[in-house]
Amino acid sequence: MDVVTSTMPVMTDTVLVVIATYNERDNLPRLVEEVHKHLPQADILIIDDNSPDGTGQWAAERSRHDERLRVISRPGKLGLGSAIIAGLRYALEQHYTYAVNMDADWSHDPRHLPALLGGMDRYDVMIGSRYVAGGGVENWPRSRRWASRLVNGLARFLLRLPVHDCSGAYRCYRVSCLVGVPFARFLSRGYSFQEEMLYWCRLAGCRLGEAPILFRDRRCGQSKVNLREIVRSLAVLFWLGLRCLGGFDRAFKPICRTTPHLGRRSAAYPGPGAGK
Repeated sequence: MDVVTSTMPVMTDTVLVVIATYNERDNLPRLVEEVHKHLPQADILIIDDNSPDGTGQWAAERSRHDERLRVISRPGKLGLGSAIIAGLRYALEQHYTYAVNMDADWSHDPRHLPALLGGMDRYDVMIGSRYVAGGGVENWPRSRRWASRLVNGLARFLLRLPVHDCSGAYRCYRVSCLVGVPFARFLSRGYSFQEEMLYWCRLAGCRLGEAPILFRDRRCGQSKVNLREIVRSLAVLFWLGLRCLGGFDRAFKPICRTTPHLGRRSAAYPGPGAGK
């Protein structure tokens, strides 16, 4: 298996960290500080869906005093997938080099950001992976662990995805390659968005890599997962699987500017001290 080096991109590269929020007022202030601790030059884009707890107001006020912080305020809950798409489109419009997506609930530790950026010298999408050597999860019941494994297994099988963690949202994208992703054709606006994103990235010719992360369940606040969203996400996953099996998207031409490595197993970054 190839090894992803931990060399950071050169300083001329620009990075946008996209964080979708809904009622994350208690988490966001410290999270912003920690992101800038590990990536001091990065810009942060907060996409808030009119949080009743004042998350959007805090972000707007903070942005007046910190030029590295941007805010998109939306009128209501429009879905996690649509928020991420809005962030990635913003990165395209503003010509950033890389766009990182992470959750606001501290399940994605900012200390992993350098490892994600470190893989971008060889890959077009770096996934913060729970399911490669060195990765893992904390504070999950056994039922949730099995459910996550099942979803990832289905995604790998149905969508022919050559990665271990298909459902994780902690990712870094090469923005120039997002031109080849047809956002207007996306079916999902919820949690199946992550698998669908990788499906289209693969078809666009993106090279996929993984870096291990320790995923911790949210420290405070409430989860937005519900049964209706789970059923809807599984339906999208099976529909995409049928499209993949039937070759409906076979005519989709890769336009990613880097050489595609389709059908190959993704590389996993072993992390500091691996093999010792």
